[in-house]
Amino acid sequence: MSAPTLFVAGLLALAASLAAPARAQAPAASAPAKAALTVTVTSPTMARVPVLLQANGNIAAWQEALVGAEAAGLRLATVTADVGQRVRRGQVLATLADETVRADLAQAQAALAEAEATLAEAAANAERAASLQDSGALSASQIQQYATAALTAKARLAAQRAAVQSQQLRLKQTQVLAPDDGIVSARSATVGAVVGSGQELFRLIRGGRLEWRAELPSADLARVRPGQAATLTTPAGRTVAGTVRQVAPTVDAATRNGLVYVDLKPGPDSDARAGMFARGSFVFDAAPALTLPASAVLLRDGFSVVMRVGSDNRVQQTKVQVLSRDADRVAVQGLPADARVVARGAAFLSDGDTVRVVADAPPAAPARAASR
Repeated sequence: MSAPTLFVAGLLALAASLAAPARAQAPAASAPAKAALTVTVTSPTMARVPVLLQANGNIAAWQEALVGAEAAGLRLATVTADVGQRVRRGQVLATLADETVRADLAQAQAALAEAEATLAEAAANAERAASLQDSGALSASQIQQYATAALTAKARLAAQRAAVQSQQLRLKQTQVLAPDDGIVSARSATVGAVVGSGQELFRLIRGGRLEWRAELPSADLARVRPGQAATLTTPAGRTVAGTVRQVAPTVDAATRNGLVYVDLKPGPDSDARAGMFARGSFVFDAAPALTLPASAVLLRDGFSVVMRVGSDNRVQQTKVQVLSRDADRVAVQGLPADARVVARGAAFLSDGDTVRVVADAPPAAPARAASR
């Protein structure tokens, strides 16, 4: 073989050796990204669901009645009511020592008897003096003095009667009575303590009625009407039904939230208590909405999100608005009807992950019992 031929053959061999690594690396560069998770997908389905407006707020007493002592300077003799006890209007909650009041009442009654006797004598003298007016035995000024004495005795009798009534009222006030039906929510009365006038002894939840004071943004206040149904969930997970009583006419200038007052209807086994914080919702009429399985909707950073699957099998985290929720389905807003959403396992994915989509396996048939 000639030298030029050998030179050309060497160049061809060198070009083939350089092209081989490039051909080897080309498939690796075009290889698809590795799937982060194998998932099943679902699409929203249309259904009529009740529209809910979520809210938070505190449970409070509808009204509280403060029960205090009307008689001052008396000692508490007995206390018959305790916290949590349901009481009736007029029921005795506590009694004050009444020995001093009874003694004052007896003294006032004695003074009343004396005033009655004085009036009888003065009236008789005035009547006799009036009968002697024409005889001239008494002067006109003397007759006037007897008449004035009778009027004075009558006024003193009225004052003593008022004093007796005052002492009788003080004696009645030695019994501390419930002003209304309700539940005792606080008690500061202690046997042996000397109470002052107006000192608080008990606090009652009037009628045992509770209310939920839900906070709503000012934009949502116009959607709520008195008489509308509401449902709230206590921290223990129990549900309590309620009805909107009124919507506050003002909005807090700092938070731009307004209060909605909801009358609660707790059952005998309800764990709702005044002072609790509770979450709830206001129920509106049913409307068509897109629904997804509850497992497809996640809560991240305070927002409800779903994982949409694109044509390239990459997931995109998408925010949605939850309209209502039950045990199995969630009504959402913010998705097209043909969206493909990760049905299960979305919690293990991040925005931009690649997934492998598989068909949802049908439910397994129940196993047959073995023959004996």
